[in-house]
Parts: sequence; structure tokens; C-alpha cells
Amino acid sequence: MKFLITSSRFASRFHKFQTQLLTSSSSQQLKFASPSSSSSSSDSLTSCLDDDYGIRTITLNNPRKRNALSLEMLQSLASSISKPWDNLRIIVIKATGPVFSSGHDLKELSKERPSSYHADVIQLCSKLMNSFKDIPVPIMAQVQGLATAAGCQLVASCDIAIAAKSARFATPGINHSLFCTTPGVALGRAVPRKAALYMLFTGFQITADEALRFGLISEVVADEFLENEARRIAESISRSSKPVIKLGKKAFYQQIGLNQEAAYDLATTTMVDNLKIRDAQEGIEAFLQKRQPKWNHKG
Repeated sequence: MKFLITSSRFASRFHKFQTQLLTSSSSQQLKFASPSSSSSSSDSLTSCLDDDYGIRTITLNNPRKRNALSLEMLQSLASSISKPWDNLRIIVIKATGPVFSSGHDLKELSKERPSSYHADVIQLCSKLMNSFKDIPVPIMAQVQGLATAAGCQLVASCDIAIAAKSARFATPGINHSLFCTTPGVALGRAVPRKAALYMLFTGFQITADEALRFGLISEVVADEFLENEARRIAESISRSSKPVIKLGKKAFYQQIGLNQEAAYDLATTTMVDNLKIRDAQEGIEAFLQKRQPKWNHKG
């Protein structure tokens, strides 16, 4: 059985993901903002910048509302993430202001809105976060401040997360008698069970160092170095072979849910397929010839 996923199949998956959201049968239609054809696009809630390195930087840009993941913010984020770009290598999600994201906008979840609207918000958030593992490039969170509830879920859903020393994380829904059940899905897959339940049952904030120890984030840096370190990581990933990154990410998330024997079977097949990629043979030859490889980024 072949586990190598082609670009066309990934494109089909993206299209299916967008179609599911756009054709929601619930009372509130879920729509993406129209993607811009330029390398940079923005609206009142997010900005999206694609650069020459293949790095897409998406910035949550509603600090007045603590970058809450409102329905509109989620739609904009989904649109920015899924916007087609052949040169895409990595997606970085960051935020403006002292709060990375406070999670859902609780005004949208109040009794002033019908239950169908509540379902729209939660379902869109869940579909978006669940889609991260299927996106064929790494997604990195760059956390400069507080990330709570669905904001913490966003961090946990990313493949990599780097945080400033002053960053804090929490799932405080229990304090409002709204258990962070959906954030708990991502959290419980990123950190050990007892760490996740400690956060979910108490609502306590944890520090960046504690988040690193739990496994919620990948690295902690001094606040003044956050931007530079995130850039260093993104550029390093952008220099790798695109089809190999795609293959590796896909295989990692496939094998993680399998028993060890099945995981090794999948990984073995994947490595054999990896060797058929031109860039893999170029990398081997470059190593043996003691020269720098030249990737063509084709499968």
C-alpha cells in the first residue's frame, strides 16, 4: 500500500475542507473571506503576508477584543490558512497586543444567540483545528502573550509552538461553568493526561516554562528574541525539500495513532517512497560528494 500523497490529493482535501464549511446547513452560513491574489492581504481581524522564503505569516489583529476567536475571526483565519500558494513552505500564526488569543468571544456564546449559532462557532473552530494535521506544511504558533481556552487550543493544534518567556496558557472555562471540552481534545493530544486535566479542572494559568515542561510548546525564549527565533526556525524549515516535508508530516500524524507494529509498517513504506523522491536522491548524492544539495521541490 502506498502512503505517498500527491499535491493533487492535498489540493482536493483543501477544496473539500472549504466546501464543507461554505455549504454548512446550519442557520448561520459559514463563509471565508475572499483570498487576495497579491502576496499580502488583510482585513480588520487578521493580516496575511507571503514572503520570498515561502513563509506565510498570519497575524491575529484584534487586540481590542483580545484576539478572540469569534466566528468572523475563525473564518478569516481559515481563509488565510487555506489560500493556495505553490511556494508555501511553512505557516506562522502570531498576534498583536498583549494577548495571543483569549479563545471564543463569550458574547457569541451567550443566551442572546440561538443554539444553532453556538453550534456554528464551535463546529467551525473544531473543523479548522482538526484540519491542521492535514495541511501539507508545518504550522507554527508564535506566542507573545496569554493564550486561553480556544486560544490555547490553537497553540496545541499547531505542529510547533515557540513562546516568549512572559507567555501564559490556560483553559479557564471551568471558572464560567463552561468546560473547555473542545480545547481539551487538542490539549490532551499535546500534553500528558494529568497535565491536561490539571489545566482543565482548575483553569489555572501556567507559565511558558511549565508549558514547555508539559510539552504544550516547543521552545521558550526571552521576549525580545521571540520574533528573531521564530524567523530562524521558519527559514530553516523553508530551506527543506517541500515534498519531503509534506510526506513526513503526513506519515507522522498517520503513525501516531497506530500500534507500534503498524506504525513501523507505515514508516517503512513511507521511507521507501521517500527514496523515490528526486530531492532524496539529490540529498544523498550531495552528502556523498561533500557539496550542498540543490532541491527541485518536486515529488
